[in-house]
Amino acid sequence: MSESVSLPALGESVTEGTVTRWLKNVGDRVEVDEPLLEVSTDKVDTEIPSPISGVIEAILVQEDETVDVGTVLATIGDGSGAAPAPQEAPAAEEPAAAAPKQEEPKQEEPKQEAPAAPAESPAQQSAEAGPSYAAPAPSAEAPASSPEAAPTPQAAPSQPAPAQPAPSAQPAPAANTAGTSGYVTPIVRKLANEAGVDLSTVTGTGVGGRIRKQDVEAARGAAGAASAAPVVAVSPLRGTSQPMSRLRKVVAESAATSMQTSAQSTTVIEVDVTRVAQLRESVQDAFQSRTGTKLSFLPFFALAAAEALQAYPIINATIDGDSIVYPGHENISIAVDTDRGLLTPVIRNASELNLAGLAQHIADLAERTRQNALTPDELTGGTFTVTNTGSRGALFDTPVVFLPQSAVLGTGIVSKKPVVISNGDVDAIAIRSVVYLALSYDQRIIDGSDAARFLTAVKQRLEEGAFEGNLGI
Repeated sequence: MSESVSLPALGESVTEGTVTRWLKNVGDRVEVDEPLLEVSTDKVDTEIPSPISGVIEAILVQEDETVDVGTVLATIGDGSGAAPAPQEAPAAEEPAAAAPKQEEPKQEEPKQEAPAAPAESPAQQSAEAGPSYAAPAPSAEAPASSPEAAPTPQAAPSQPAPAQPAPSAQPAPAANTAGTSGYVTPIVRKLANEAGVDLSTVTGTGVGGRIRKQDVEAARGAAGAASAAPVVAVSPLRGTSQPMSRLRKVVAESAATSMQTSAQSTTVIEVDVTRVAQLRESVQDAFQSRTGTKLSFLPFFALAAAEALQAYPIINATIDGDSIVYPGHENISIAVDTDRGLLTPVIRNASELNLAGLAQHIADLAERTRQNALTPDELTGGTFTVTNTGSRGALFDTPVVFLPQSAVLGTGIVSKKPVVISNGDVDAIAIRSVVYLALSYDQRIIDGSDAARFLTAVKQRLEEGAFEGNLGI
């Protein structure tokens, strides 16, 4: 009566995955579509939901094991196959139960409190986590096992429990643990302790309502908003050693291979985006009300880049042996900073989109990337990358080109500064909005002159600022 749960296909290019964490144990009951385990691939980290409901009878692949797609991970049945495991525990407890029989009522009282904390946790999490964090299911079995551990005559001492409604507030410490959407990483817990943040009061924004370090930092910021001078927080990683995640290993290997294989160089230009800034300011409210998305500078940069790629397809090209392949589309990868590392979801056919379309795609992909809700196929197929390091205050950088792409555009922070402008024979100094654009490229097929022409086309498009017809509202 048992059914097997196998590692599903997580994308066309994904052939294997690493089990990073089991969310359920043998003997636990699981419902259909309830998260069963977490799997890491070279494209994305994701949760695997249970395809059936029942009781986990066996876990066949342990954490940190890497297996191929289709490998059986666990078996789920009606619980009969997992029966021996619970029976062994009472057998081991019988000798202890026989000797200190008089102490059993003392042990029984804490056991009655244990379900009290999980009973609060689903209520606290229902709005945020929903069914994805029905992990307190194990606690539902605790009452079922406790009568087996305690003889039936002890049913009478269990009566005083209802006579202690006031002390029911005592399980608050347990609620603090259960109220953290189930699992909290040691790093997040340590950060919360150092910051004096009560995790039971924090609403998680991670997958299934999981609390991330940003949530703790936001809670600390809200609590300390009235404090005087800002103090730089000391990272809990200081002085520690952490294993590299599978994603970090893949990124490291890809970066090293790209740098060793391609001949990379970077060209930087300065662009006056005053007209873009003025247009953006004038249409911001209308744009947001009609699209539901704020209009940042990034869609302007992406649109100008997509148009320039059509004029200079060598920047969008790839190397295939001794051939140069010029794609018939502009699929722009957008670099997104996440807790797990830098990921680059793809906007397909970006040259066919207006500013509204680009802004909505960027916002959607960025949100789902940070929530770990992307499919692996959404991270593949890019022909050109845009990375907005200016969002973190960088003036400009020299981004790395990741094969098989041949170029990446880095956009710096838009800032105001005095600039010399010419009006005929008269020069004047004015305050202008300025940004640096850096193009890194593979010199095996892209020359410095190609890079300069591409950047000049982007510069002219942005400085003209004629995007009224491309707003899409």
